Amino acid sequence: MKTTRSTFGALFGLTLAATAADPQWQHLSSKSGDLPVPPGGSQQQTGALIGDFDGDGLNDFILSFRQKPPALVWYRRTAKVWDTYVIEKDYLTVEAGGAAYDIDGDGDLDVVFGGDWQSNQVWWWENPAPHFDKNTPWKRHVIKNGGQTQHHDQAFGDFLGIGKPQLAFWNQQAKALFLAEIPANPRAADGWPRTVIVSGTSAGSTPYTEGMSACDIDGDGKVDLLAYNMWYKHTGGKHFQAVKLGDVGGLIFGGQLVAGGRPEIVISPGDGGGPVKWYECKGDPTQSNSWVGHDLIGRDVVHGHSLQLGDINGDGPLDIFVAEMAKWHEQQPQPDNPKATAWIFYGDGKGNFRKTELVVGEGWHEARLADLDGDGDLDLLNKPYTWETPRVDVWLNNGTAKR
Repeated sequence: MKTTRSTFGALFGLTLAATAADPQWQHLSSKSGDLPVPPGGSQQQTGALIGDFDGDGLNDFILSFRQKPPALVWYRRTAKVWDTYVIEKDYLTVEAGGAAYDIDGDGDLDVVFGGDWQSNQVWWWENPAPHFDKNTPWKRHVIKNGGQTQHHDQAFGDFLGIGKPQLAFWNQQAKALFLAEIPANPRAADGWPRTVIVSGTSAGSTPYTEGMSACDIDGDGKVDLLAYNMWYKHTGGKHFQAVKLGDVGGLIFGGQLVAGGRPEIVISPGDGGGPVKWYECKGDPTQSNSWVGHDLIGRDVVHGHSLQLGDINGDGPLDIFVAEMAKWHEQQPQPDNPKATAWIFYGDGKGNFRKTELVVGEGWHEARLADLDGDGDLDLLNKPYTWETPRVDVWLNNGTAKR
């Protein structure tokens, strides 16, 4: 069978067998009692965020909810299990996304989430390390209070090149992308000064603009902002040049998929349908016509609200994880997409990807790729939006074993 530019295609229904290098996954689920069931009973789980929030060298994760309190719950990793701690006990309508950074400069990771279509606020929570208590919430502060609603996705990075990071965030109902600078004394600030990077955004084939990350795309040593179907080059002051990559927009990440040269960019439509494409630069990265897109799957994804890049099988080149939502309508009991699929595309560092199916028939939303058990390889966190919720799943890469 011929290898295509993007995938080893499955012609005539052929399913490719896993190779010896492929991970064997240990699937843990709150449905099976392997993890604590998310408390509060919310059936709308929005955000998922991974980080070492207690500074013990092991990654933890935080989940957000908007239907019932608590709004934020921290799954703290111990030697073998996860314990739940309440970060925000109150009812807040938290949107998907989230970001972590040491905002107050005290050496630990603080947390940012934004409100959904019912809220015009963006908040940050002050990490109380080392004084953690399961039932003592973290102190909440306001970044944005007012204006239009819905703030789906945030990212930290020194996009202005001033030696300290700023926070970028979407404000969907304002059709705007904002950049907010951390105040000198963030604990005492009523809000953060912010600048509009772009306004009047048009979502195209998806309900609204979404997706955000940071990556040095042009190799000038300064991190760039990626959002929806653009990358933004800082041109001085508070000004950015928007470089369109393609018509498809959504979740977006950059990474070295092809050895040498500039990073490539992958885009998957999140709250909508369309092709998943990876883009490589064939010339000047600030010119849209230099970016060439390659279809990764061969069919449109259905609400492909999980996209991650990482070396999953440990062979060096980056791989791509993509997964679909099974259910997004809150009021109906049955899945919208009962054959939702999760794929891993194993890369060879030359622009070729071998397509494998991790699982079919499970709902994914805001999946994260990170080492969750401290054994040095990349695991998967899945928090479905409203499929069989409340629920959280962890897929351990080869179980818990040191490499």
